[in-house]
Amino acid sequence: MQDTVVALVQANTTVGALKGNTETIVRMARDAARAGASIIVFPELALSGYPPEDLILKKHFLNDCMESLDRLAGEVPQDRVVIVGTPHLVDGKTCNAAAIFHGGKRVAFYHKIALPNYGVFDEKRVFAPGDKALVLDLGAVRIGIHICEDSWMPSETPCTALAPMALDAVINLSASPYHRGKLGQRESALAKTAALVKAPLLYCNLVGGQDELVFDGASFAIGPDGKLLARARQFEEEILYVKLPVGKSEAGRNESQPAAVEVVNLPTLGKNQAEISNPWKTSVAPVLDDLAEVYSALKLGLRDYVIKNGFRKVVVALSGGIDSALVATLAADALGSRRVEGVTMPSQFSSKETLSDAVLIARHLGIDCRTVPIQNLQDTYLAELSPLWAGRAPDITEENLQARIRGNIVMALSNKFGWLVLTTGNKSELATGYCTLYGDMVGGFAVIKDVPKTLVFELARWRNRQSKSPIIPPSTIERPPSAELRPDQKDTDSLPPYELLDPILERYIERDWGPDEIIADGFDPAVVRRVARMVDRNEYKRRQGAPGIKITPKAFGRDRRMPITNLYGDNPEPTPEQEREP
Repeated sequence: MQDTVVALVQANTTVGALKGNTETIVRMARDAARAGASIIVFPELALSGYPPEDLILKKHFLNDCMESLDRLAGEVPQDRVVIVGTPHLVDGKTCNAAAIFHGGKRVAFYHKIALPNYGVFDEKRVFAPGDKALVLDLGAVRIGIHICEDSWMPSETPCTALAPMALDAVINLSASPYHRGKLGQRESALAKTAALVKAPLLYCNLVGGQDELVFDGASFAIGPDGKLLARARQFEEEILYVKLPVGKSEAGRNESQPAAVEVVNLPTLGKNQAEISNPWKTSVAPVLDDLAEVYSALKLGLRDYVIKNGFRKVVVALSGGIDSALVATLAADALGSRRVEGVTMPSQFSSKETLSDAVLIARHLGIDCRTVPIQNLQDTYLAELSPLWAGRAPDITEENLQARIRGNIVMALSNKFGWLVLTTGNKSELATGYCTLYGDMVGGFAVIKDVPKTLVFELARWRNRQSKSPIIPPSTIERPPSAELRPDQKDTDSLPPYELLDPILERYIERDWGPDEIIADGFDPAVVRRVARMVDRNEYKRRQGAPGIKITPKAFGRDRRMPITNLYGDNPEPTPEQEREP
């Protein structure tokens, strides 16, 4: 008896682009059929894009999704089983569903049972859970269907309901966003489910960028013994083909079935051999190393944000520092040099070295770069404003004014030419508030918002190793970081050294450790408490910042939602006489 070929279609779809997503699904389903696949699987909510958020609350959107499903039924290969993730409005409730097509019609829906509601996930807000597992009985092949979270907890109902069903495989439609270490977590968790159901688990993941999230693909098949059978590439569209022996489960079947399981019987699958034009083979794509993986995630997230939102070009303020150099390099790698513009905005405090490095990085990347000195603008601002604070000594006001003038300039370029401004602040700066609201925080997309400063250095060095000669000037990497807003300024004037700061931030933000726990881990008590206060008291800045790409387990924004008015812990409750420094 012939083996069955399952195609896991790792597609890049866009939230709300129902026409475009439908066309992508039809095109890739036909490609998979021509290659000989009998079962063709698309990711979770591939039709609507993921996450659709409150679009799901709009009835007209759901009606349009259902119309798109009607179109799919007539256009996907009718002699194959095609499984597509979609919203499904039924009996007054909306479910996160898998639509199963065969013979020119929808033959079944599976409704996701386990709805995640943590971190970046908020599915219980918009979806109702399903209450039955689904098994497709295709004659010689019996397949269980899961959607993402359903497979993550072997002891819960979605998994235990399928365990006694004598399956040939479980197919999981997923939209699992990337963070460092996520792929290993997925493979480990789903191996346990494969062992429970005593069948291979075939995992089809979304790929592409959606606002803050990046979906890394890396779809895979894993056996009940934990052996990896196949894996697609990371961060690229691809169709992964998996050969599934047929008839293996027949001896273990019985006529009865649990009440919590729906079994849908379909005709025995066949293949039109005349259609098969491309040979396929099961493959295990290698995993990128850590820095290559992070860089790829940032590049894909940036590219898709720019392209899916219709921007022709981006602009980066080049300071000669490492953050702007890395952002400009990512932009050129993601979009091509012709779609990236640079601008330098030197002041009296800008050194010749940083200005030279800003021009040099632009030359290395082949991007156009304008120079707009800000000294005359600052002098004008001070001449107009100084009478308002006569007798007061210069302070942080004058420093922030420079950053805000630069913010005005890049936004003027954005308005005039329609360019997207890429901000250059990193996670360490945003965590501690070492950034200027309406200044260097101004922009439309914060590429390295979730990248700690120490990782910025690592990524810059890694990127230089990928070229015959360094793209980012070595002097940019080696120079002590400085905002250059006053004479001889260094970041360490205001912050602990980054090699000390970042491990504290990682424990406080990503692991949710309290100051006492961090201190017990060997860190200086005064430094820890100071850093914690800085993080807590700068939530108001982060709340007003641009969206940026998530690459850590807990990013600011969707992942970490903290109150702005927050007097817990080391934030002393103010007396009426106290004022807060802005």
